[in-house]
Amino acid sequence: MANPILDTPDSRPAFLFPGQGSQVVGMGKDLYESSSAAREVFDAVDQALGESLTNLMFDGPQKELNRTWNCQPAIMTVSLACLAVAAEASVDAVSHPFLMAGHSLGEYSALVASGVMDMEHAVALVRERGRLMEEACEKRRGAMAAILGLNQDVVEEVCREVGTQVANINSPGQIVISGEQDKVAQAMELAKERGARRAVALQVGGAFHSYLMGPALDGMLKALNAVEFRHPATPVVANCTAKPLNADREVKEELAEQLCGCVRWEECIKYMVDAGATCFIEFGPGKVLTGLAKQIARETPSMAVNDLPSVYSLVGQTPAG
Repeated sequence: MANPILDTPDSRPAFLFPGQGSQVVGMGKDLYESSSAAREVFDAVDQALGESLTNLMFDGPQKELNRTWNCQPAIMTVSLACLAVAAEASVDAVSHPFLMAGHSLGEYSALVASGVMDMEHAVALVRERGRLMEEACEKRRGAMAAILGLNQDVVEEVCREVGTQVANINSPGQIVISGEQDKVAQAMELAKERGARRAVALQVGGAFHSYLMGPALDGMLKALNAVEFRHPATPVVANCTAKPLNADREVKEELAEQLCGCVRWEECIKYMVDAGATCFIEFGPGKVLTGLAKQIARETPSMAVNDLPSVYSLVGQTPAG
């Protein structure tokens, strides 16, 4: 018997894939040691990159894993390994997703899972994306901050006043801003003056999803133009529009736009619920998106699949059975 959130005649699961920030040394190791499907994912990534990212994920050091160009392919690898193990354990439970979405980097994982591109191409794209983002960060140092408990219109007004940008609209009352370090600091103070419950500086490498990523755009477009994209087998809801992606051109435009544009995650979740999704399943390290889904759509069940026990919980089995 499958997990109760899937074991219904009209189950329409939406798959979610996390973005940068959930990386930790040791992630995915239990999957690798227990599942041939997971090992195939890890080995394919190592082969595509020409180096053992797997060793870095399992043994560290954490500081090296945290580098943007390492953590992005690493998170995607674990996300796809979690999905592969779930499919290996019970094909029926995960073979018919209704919709998919990924947060920032996670959008690439969703596109692989939906058949839009091969994993090997996606890994190369994500490694290049991380490299270009690191270079952009070195050219102009930026920062990001989470503004909690403040209306979106007010946050946008604050950003306009000080010259920052809304980077992620994650959930009701949780909006991330991005920009130059001093301007983000000014925006944090102004947001608190305008009624924000808290303003929290994020420990990130730079001002992601902002104009400061502009220097990475030309290189990213070149990399995207070298990849062939297919029509998704499962609709993927785009970060920047909160609507499903269809054509090859739309995929390229979305992946280019989200580099400097806003991730409208709250709208993505609401779209999926309105479209008929009955549950959310997050595949990948951590459970950030599961938490956000619970804030946005309290009536819709959700769970995180990030290790071997959670895989078997999803498919209603035990590791021994």
